[in-house]
Amino acid sequence: MEAKGAAIPRSGIRMVIGPVHIAIQYALVSLIAYLAAFYATVLMQGTADLASIGALWAMISGIVVMQETRKSTLDSAWLRILGSLAGAIISAGYLLVFPFNPVGMAILIGITVLICQGIGIPGHARLAALTVAVVMVVSGLNPEISPLVNAGTRFIEVIIGSVVAVAVVWAWPYMTGTMNAAQEGREQ
Repeated sequence: MEAKGAAIPRSGIRMVIGPVHIAIQYALVSLIAYLAAFYATVLMQGTADLASIGALWAMISGIVVMQETRKSTLDSAWLRILGSLAGAIISAGYLLVFPFNPVGMAILIGITVLICQGIGIPGHARLAALTVAVVMVVSGLNPEISPLVNAGTRFIEVIIGSVVAVAVVWAWPYMTGTMNAAQEGREQ
């Protein structure tokens, strides 16, 4: 006698596959961004210590950029890149004049947020402030690195992480239960 099992409803499958799909996307973004930035930073700055910091920064960028849809991921990437550009420019300017100092870093983060708000990009302030912090701390750990090279390298790492996140979501999108294929097609 053959036992009849209840069919698993499509919504139940989506509940199981959805979180696994998202977890795999995050894992892929983390791995690819880390490795790409590690080797890019070694080429640019030549040390594994800095490459590990750069790889971590790219991985963080990729994770921050990841969103549920292609459009929101792309929007997040632009926000991340532009905010990081602002932070890289501001921190490089500071470090060309003054050495790293924790108090100076805190003041510069506050000034960066004010600048972003003042020029009409308040949404970029958080990411600009994060970039200032990373550039400043790396300069504190490695004062022999030119502020321009440091800020430029950190900015390139942000681009690497952001591009990887966009590429993974674009190549393998996840559609939430509230979003159908027609909505995903319109947002591209």
